[in-house]
Amino acid sequence: RPCRRGPDGPRRRDRGRRRPPAARRGTARGTGIGDVLPSVAGALAGAVVLYLLAAKAVQVPAPAGVGVEDGEGGWNRRGFLVAAGVTAVAATSAGALGRYFGGRQGQGAVASRESLVLPEPASPAPAVPAGVQLKVPGITAFTTPNADFYRVDTALTVPKVDAGTWRLRIHGKGVTRPRTYTLDQLLARPLIERDITLTCVSNEVGGPYIGNARWLGVPLADLLKEAGVIPPSRGGKADQLVARSVDGMTLGSPVEDVMDGRDAMLAIGMNGEPLPFDHGFPVRMLVPGLYGYVSACKWIEDIELTTFDAYDPYWVKRKWARRAPIKTQSRIDTPKPFARPTAGTVTVAGVAWAQHRGITRVQIRVDDGPWQDADLAAQAGVDTWRQWSYRWNATPGGHNITVRATDGTGQTQTEQRTRTIPDGASGRHSVFVTVT
Repeated sequence: RPCRRGPDGPRRRDRGRRRPPAARRGTARGTGIGDVLPSVAGALAGAVVLYLLAAKAVQVPAPAGVGVEDGEGGWNRRGFLVAAGVTAVAATSAGALGRYFGGRQGQGAVASRESLVLPEPASPAPAVPAGVQLKVPGITAFTTPNADFYRVDTALTVPKVDAGTWRLRIHGKGVTRPRTYTLDQLLARPLIERDITLTCVSNEVGGPYIGNARWLGVPLADLLKEAGVIPPSRGGKADQLVARSVDGMTLGSPVEDVMDGRDAMLAIGMNGEPLPFDHGFPVRMLVPGLYGYVSACKWIEDIELTTFDAYDPYWVKRKWARRAPIKTQSRIDTPKPFARPTAGTVTVAGVAWAQHRGITRVQIRVDDGPWQDADLAAQAGVDTWRQWSYRWNATPGGHNITVRATDGTGQTQTEQRTRTIPDGASGRHSVFVTVT
């Protein structure tokens, strides 16, 4: 799955129909000799060990009457210990070499992040209204700390990109003025600051792959306009924006969504600090209202304008949807499944989200009873989740509690359960509790 691939398997380069020149050269920006040498060392160590083991395996058996311990052929105890020792030394040496070169390469990236001072935004985030955070034990915090923010990239090792050498290229179909930017050039531009909730398409109903942060970045639409890009609704040639990471991973976003006025950005800051490496330092992309696999490219270095007919990004080739607006969803944070609350007033509470549409109503149903309106916390904006609570007069026995939300378009969350593939899970979250 996009959120848990291979986070679930080895990272693989996308094999699209067209690749940018940097990708065709075989190494992306942000990678270097520190990435290559450990693999070479490991391969050489493996070859040596394989040679020794193969040579030992084909030796002539010992003559009759000669003990295995002293014979010249076969697998004797001494030979086994020697082979095991060589294998251990080779593995340890390859690991140490990898840590050495990886550490050296990462030093410049770490230093560049530590020295980065974020500018003040030209357009600060609106003040968070009083009352967005309900005083209910067990409810999810409105703002997710960086250390707790879910991580859903496919990286086995997190890329450490030196901000001083990082570049972003914008090119492709309908781009009349190709551009290449350094981080300093982006930092010198007017920046926007916004509270935006991100969600992974692999988030099951009631799942944890969602978080809200305050992001600082460059409006992406402004960069595209400067490159001459026109949205399809106005006659533009490209309807897909393909973002490439430093490792070759590709994500495709609808150009119309990126340029329709929403706060799509190239983010450089997260909750008041430079992006953590885990979340895409030095620059990542995000588009409110779209699942991450079509909008939230980390460690971005290349933006190519193309069409959906001409190119399929990584996950689309694996049968995920080309366009993936976030579905209206809600979650019960408290009480937890199989909790045993005491009879009387029990507060049921949680969060609901429909990014770029907002939440206007949340309802609770106990067992097969009628739907009851929950109390909504203040809304910080249509691009963030919204807390809710409901005071339930709990009676003894087992009960099933279900939640549903209605978004700003008047659409109520469906009860039809679907899998996460191809365009995100749907259905209503419920918990079973036993009231004592």
